Amino acid sequence: MSTITQDNYRGVYHFSPKQNWMNDPNGMVFFKGEYHLFYQHHPFGTTWGPMHWGHAVSKDLVAWEELPIALLPDEHGMIFSGSAVVDWHNTTGFFDDEPGLVAIFTHHVEAAGGTEVKQYQSLAYSKDSGRTWTKYAGNPVLKHESYVDFRDPKVFWHEETKRWVMIVACGQTVCIFTSPDLKDWAFGSEFGEGIGSHDGVWECPDLFPLPVGEGMTKWVMLVSIGDNPAYAEGSRTQFFTGEFDGACFKPDEASASRIRWLDHGRDNYAGVSWSDIPEADGRRLFIGWMSNWKYANQTPTSGYRGAMTTVRELELEERDGVAELIQQPARELERYRRPVVSIERADAATVAAKLSKLRLDSYEIHAVIKADSAIAFKIRTGPEQETVIGYSGPASEVYVDRSRSGISDFHPAFPGRHAAPLKTKDEHVELRILVDRSSVEVFAGGGQIVFTDLIYPDKASMGLTVEADNAEQAEVIRSLRLYELSL
Repeated sequence: MSTITQDNYRGVYHFSPKQNWMNDPNGMVFFKGEYHLFYQHHPFGTTWGPMHWGHAVSKDLVAWEELPIALLPDEHGMIFSGSAVVDWHNTTGFFDDEPGLVAIFTHHVEAAGGTEVKQYQSLAYSKDSGRTWTKYAGNPVLKHESYVDFRDPKVFWHEETKRWVMIVACGQTVCIFTSPDLKDWAFGSEFGEGIGSHDGVWECPDLFPLPVGEGMTKWVMLVSIGDNPAYAEGSRTQFFTGEFDGACFKPDEASASRIRWLDHGRDNYAGVSWSDIPEADGRRLFIGWMSNWKYANQTPTSGYRGAMTTVRELELEERDGVAELIQQPARELERYRRPVVSIERADAATVAAKLSKLRLDSYEIHAVIKADSAIAFKIRTGPEQETVIGYSGPASEVYVDRSRSGISDFHPAFPGRHAAPLKTKDEHVELRILVDRSSVEVFAGGGQIVFTDLIYPDKASMGLTVEADNAEQAEVIRSLRLYELSL
């Protein structure tokens, strides 16, 4: 295995902890000009262990400041995943003159020598913008006697019914509860039986509205699927679209008839959206854990393990009568661009010649290519190493091939080629490719198809090229912009 140093694979513009283990994003909330990102954290090792809530804040969703640990295990157990909200109207009674933050999370306790597991929902609150937290004396606030897996509460205020809504994972389904004050919860409904993927345990749900079409709104439900040894892809995230009345979610036909994946790569898991984004902004912002439970504990970093995806803007777009989920990098990332190459109307051979002398490790490619072409961008190339991002018009397919991307022998499920169909009626197709020291994120067809994949190339593998079936075909590349990305 190649020699590595602690920071060989630390992303330039992806958040990772300074030290030790990180997994699921938790408690994302916007308050007083700061985006808060909490996360599952083991502060005493680089593999999964007793869970705490780590904490980071950002003014712009790209540059993050890591803060002290927010929530530590206590007499009720470890601190598993959850969410955070601003209690604007002091429904909890925790606050005095101004609103504060409330975290809603799962307490996980293992009894009888680890053979008995119990999971409950609990509260903590902060009066100083998340810097210190007080656990609620009445914890836990929600128990369930029949579900072994009962975790990852995502809570939001439902204005139409003037109450809080919680969606929580319950093994192979999700349950919805409602509350006037975050303390007393009533059962609303259960969703999931006979629909979607059940290849692994259901985890880390989310539920939120998005506009679609003229004056219409649909609700989007995200559900992550845990790893199953029999399931080759490992942990992934699916989504449903439908209607929500404040207590029950009803999926539409598109979600009832097929499985819909949020990401077609292998390394975007447990992602959820931010709470309390100002109405004037209006975006639905999302971030995921950039790993996979197949090999998360074996990835070849040193001193730390785990990173987050870039923050993404989620939208719904109607295509052939179906509400499809669209993802694009948060626009704030563009502030960190440094233009390197700009090319208009060129063949692949000409573009490859202009890219051949570049050596970059963190950058963005924004290409518009002919829809009937077959093109492959090869990034982080070096001796016997390359990661290939390809589009084939004849096959109506986008793919990422990391079979030769660098270190991959830490798990047999890591190397491979991941593909997804992309059909278009347009003459051209847009590809946005975000490359960092240990990752590639691809947004194809205006964000219709997305891939997130970890890669571990040698430090010297910094080459970049493009190939096409007919390298000299005129104007196969309508435009290409290459930007270095650095903080």
